[in-house]
Amino acid sequence: MNDVNCLFCRVARGEVSAAIVAETPDCIAFRDINPQAPVHVLIIPREHIATLNDASDAATIGKLSLLAADVARKEGIADSGYRTVINTNAAAGQTVFHVHLHLLGGRTLRWPPG
Repeated sequence: MNDVNCLFCRVARGEVSAAIVAETPDCIAFRDINPQAPVHVLIIPREHIATLNDASDAATIGKLSLLAADVARKEGIADSGYRTVINTNAAAGQTVFHVHLHLLGGRTLRWPPG
């Protein structure tokens, strides 16, 4: 199911352009328009799920992680290291309410974040 007004659903339907780096039948990976690292890719399910709290299918969330690992290999950051993050709701920094995984790498990432 898709939300007609959701920005990421519109990306998934091809209505909004994005720098797509990988696709599967269930997920799309594209470059973040406001990158926080040399590699900053968003991985979304094609299905609209507003937040991680709304997810009911473990396989869908797992597919996001597997695609992130594949993209990290293709981007050349798998061996040096990368971070994956899912922000859930506004206080955590979620600004687009379509669950998405951030893949960040290409530089040393400090802990704790933000």
